[in-house]
Amino acid sequence: MTFIDTHAHIYEDDFADDIDQVILRAREAGAQKVLLPPIDEASTLKAVELSRRFPDFCHPMIGLHPEEVKENYLAILQRLEKMLIADRQKVRPEFIAVGEVGLDYYWDKEHKQEQREAFIAQIEWAAKYDLPLMIHSRNVGSDLLDCLKPWRDRLKRGGVFHCFSGSAETARELMHLCPNFYFGIGGVLTFKKSNLPETIKDIPLERIVVETDSPYMAPTPMRGKRNEPAYIPYIIERLAEVKEISPSEVVEQTTHNALKIFFTTTQ
Repeated sequence: MTFIDTHAHIYEDDFADDIDQVILRAREAGAQKVLLPPIDEASTLKAVELSRRFPDFCHPMIGLHPEEVKENYLAILQRLEKMLIADRQKVRPEFIAVGEVGLDYYWDKEHKQEQREAFIAQIEWAAKYDLPLMIHSRNVGSDLLDCLKPWRDRLKRGGVFHCFSGSAETARELMHLCPNFYFGIGGVLTFKKSNLPETIKDIPLERIVVETDSPYMAPTPMRGKRNEPAYIPYIIERLAEVKEISPSEVVEQTTHNALKIFFTTTQ
């Protein structure tokens, strides 16, 4: 079994003491690649550093997470875009996506407008620099699609709705309105009281990628522990059960999807 973990924050301090072992366990479990979405400037640098330690295995993204959007967000975006521009001029650019970006009104209701403006600015980066988006969304109603709709035709690389746990109705709407976007499915699928298995039945495997969101939301039977890429097989097995297909079919299609999104250009 080989797989791609499309969303892991293993550059964080949670992994500082045993990152080599984490990478080793990931490889032994079948990881082909682990994709690293930062949340701010500092974590972007950490993601790049880790990717250089483990080239062609770890791959960084670049972006400002909605929970990190505060009064100084414009200056941060300006500095991040300069990093992105410099990277795109390399023979082998390092950043594979714009992310983790989006909207989150769960904790912070004071910066809704700033979040929308930051998200739109980073959607523009994805269009301008021909990169996919890694999208975070929580408690935002119709605002997410309102931000995305004007850009749909210019987002040639599409992207991923990270940690999707919405209803079948929401999934159908997103599939219709964003035909080149995929759904990131993680540990929530394995939770006993999760409604996600029912939703998954309506999402074609051709529109799914797998992720851990390490160190968060470890799948059953590791729930409550620090999550890591080596736990992806638990998600794959549950996805196979829900879809009533073999784990090898899940691995083959989700890996193909991840490679198509993040490692195939439109140029």
